[in-house]
Amino acid sequence: MKRIAILGSTGSIGRSTLNVIENNPERFQLLTMAAGSNTEAALNDARRWKPKVLSLASEQDAEKVRKQLKDEGLGEIEIAHGQAGTVRVATHPEVDFVVSAIVGVAGLKATYEAVRAGKEVGLANKECLVAAGELITAEARRQNKPLLPIDSEHNAVHQCMRGGRMNEVERVWLTASGGPFLNTPTSDFEKITVEQALNHPTWKMGQRITIDSATLMNKGFEVIEACRLFDMPPERVKVIVHPQSTIHSLVEFNDGSILAQLSVTDMRLPILYALTYPERIESDLRFNVLDLKRLDFAPPDPDKFPCLRLAYEAAAAGGSKTIALNAADEVAVAAFLKREIGFTDISKVVERTMNETPDRHPESIEEVLAIDAQARSLAQEQLPRHVAR
Repeated sequence: MKRIAILGSTGSIGRSTLNVIENNPERFQLLTMAAGSNTEAALNDARRWKPKVLSLASEQDAEKVRKQLKDEGLGEIEIAHGQAGTVRVATHPEVDFVVSAIVGVAGLKATYEAVRAGKEVGLANKECLVAAGELITAEARRQNKPLLPIDSEHNAVHQCMRGGRMNEVERVWLTASGGPFLNTPTSDFEKITVEQALNHPTWKMGQRITIDSATLMNKGFEVIEACRLFDMPPERVKVIVHPQSTIHSLVEFNDGSILAQLSVTDMRLPILYALTYPERIESDLRFNVLDLKRLDFAPPDPDKFPCLRLAYEAAAAGGSKTIALNAADEVAVAAFLKREIGFTDISKVVERTMNETPDRHPESIEEVLAIDAQARSLAQEQLPRHVAR
């Protein structure tokens, strides 16, 4: 029986993880969970799963949930809050496996502490490896514990790499749908509206990740993730546009063989893979090969999508540049969604913030968070230069 902690239990990855646990009660037990600020969902989960520890975002939310559960006779559930509560969920001594699915740097400290505590970690949080990948992967090596990717692209790479030795891998190919502006002329980018950018042709996602997909910054983050997870230089991690999103990733070996991973577009499959690794267990998540009609591929256009170029530059530099990339993008995307800047201004804010961030390699999570805060402040200073009309 594998005992599971979920960081981000009320989000889409958290819900999918709960579904996997529910469908495999003989294999998995939910032990602890961090639920953020969704008190209603947290209460329902506490009643259903009866975790040993439940963490909420704020002390006020925690007190509300604690009182309600006590009134219902569930006072034995430990209620925590804030960053300390999330760390408690991730490092509980009885936890075997931690699913890291909190969006943004909010889950960074807890994820790092889980690795330090010798837990197996399944990563569905891009920001952890983008902002602090060097620290987290170094600690995982010290603990001799795997970091198992849940993001579909990196999960696919992980599966394909089982077809050979690491020293036989020539390069990794990450597929990208191309987003809503794949065929939009560059001359029209200045006029792109928030509504257009949120209209992704393939996926339904949160607002920030949808905008990041439109700028290809999301794929840039995945390049950085791949570099950290698989210890590869950025020049050996390639992005290829694949509008059908049928192939999740490919791995090319030194003899010229290429392995591709195909499966249903259901996050329960990579979650199940991570939770059961190195085993594979039976599931009903089947892909119908007869549905394959065509597979198109093309290189991305770096002139149309400068965010991808910036991500490669950050990946090569490492340290503070990847932290600044993520922080500035979050600030710029938020400003675009509020119509304070235009679509093409997102990359300009990010580039200027990266250029003004001193080149440093933090040695602790506290340093990472300090650089993150400085980069966000720098990015805010860039915003008045770009006012959307």
